[in-house]
Amino acid sequence: MKFHRVYVEITNICGLACSFCPAKTLPPQTMSLDFFEDIVSQLSPCTKELALHVVGDPLVLSNLDAYLDIANKFEMKISLTTSGYFLGKKEPKLLLHQSIKQVNISLNSYNKNSMPISFEEYMLPILGLCDLKLETNPNSFINLRVWNLDEEQSEKSFNQTLFKKLQEHFNIPLYVEDIYKQKPKNIRLASKILLHFDNYFEWPSLETKNMSHGTCQGLHSHFGILANGDVVPCCLDKDGVMALGNLHVKSLKNILQSKRVQEIRDGFKNGFAIELLCQKCTYKERFNELL
Repeated sequence: MKFHRVYVEITNICGLACSFCPAKTLPPQTMSLDFFEDIVSQLSPCTKELALHVVGDPLVLSNLDAYLDIANKFEMKISLTTSGYFLGKKEPKLLLHQSIKQVNISLNSYNKNSMPISFEEYMLPILGLCDLKLETNPNSFINLRVWNLDEEQSEKSFNQTLFKKLQEHFNIPLYVEDIYKQKPKNIRLASKILLHFDNYFEWPSLETKNMSHGTCQGLHSHFGILANGDVVPCCLDKDGVMALGNLHVKSLKNILQSKRVQEIRDGFKNGFAIELLCQKCTYKERFNELL
């Protein structure tokens, strides 16, 4: 099997408590470097791109560079997602490591927490990273995420402040009313620096009332590996509800060749969600709208 990317959660520790993220049920854990290298070696035949999160923020790790070096050793390209809060505690050039393909910074994390820093202090290292990228011209992308444009949870006043800051820094017009009306998917701020828009999404839970079938990208374009070694069908199974096997016990090849994996894949091909969590998930509706 070949996959576009695999989500490898090197830590499930975030360091914040964003109100749009559900509480974790699994204990805090960080994947050891040896275990990570073993996983990456097993992933090498089936993907060339890793996303270093399911939940958790890779920037909480003091030795993040060692994980990036291992990924580079196996010629893996990295997508790294962060709240941006810990960016000021890192050397900016670390985020321009040659293994990194894209850095995603969730800017709406700022006003969904009680951060002990000002908005200016929060944005300073983020904009500094953008400037360093433009100065050194690496091939990686910086994706500044604003995923709060939905009607129910929109934070227009915060976005207005944010857009003004970005407008001044990048010298590009960003009018909040136009953005809310036109709903662009992204706006180019500079070379390979994008402002990306979306709505909040509901994390799947067995407690939700939704019950539906349909197709999904889980085990087709991607799957996930949690910090404890559990292999899960998709990047939204943060608690390992659908754990397919654990890499401390079984090989990745053995897990992916299991009957259960094949049944999940075949089900989605026919528009049928085999697993209960998949039936409860509303995120898959995004894929079914395209059919």
